[in-house]
Amino acid sequence: MLNIKEIMNIIPHRSPFLLVDRIEEMEVGKRAVGKKCVTYNEPFFAGHFPQEPVMPGVLIIEALAQVGAVCCLSAEENKGKIGFLGGVNKAKFRGKVVPGDVLNLEVEMIKVKGPVGVGKGTATVDGKVVVSGEITFMIG
Repeated sequence: MLNIKEIMNIIPHRSPFLLVDRIEEMEVGKRAVGKKCVTYNEPFFAGHFPQEPVMPGVLIIEALAQVGAVCCLSAEENKGKIGFLGGVNKAKFRGKVVPGDVLNLEVEMIKVKGPVGVGKGTATVDGKVVVSGEITFMIG
């Protein structure tokens, strides 16, 4: 649905911190599904267990937050604004993400009041949940 150039028109993140390659489904302001194709060339692999490269869990949470930001900032009233991370709750890390994996990132807004909201995020690889949690955000 959205390619990398379209994503960069919505959120301010750039390499090496843009962690979403495409958005495949989206109900603006309600739900979005994105993908991150994880390669060995990711800069974090150089120092995060180089003998066994594993994507840091906090970056998977960030990737989920970026998908949520695309979802919220695509709404007409939020265009041109920035989404800020307000908190992470109920985070569970259940599996490794390694080079060659395709990370599926799904975020559903469960509570939105004004510029503050909470999204429920789930990251999967090959249908298996690797990370889940709730992400609080603020739009400013």
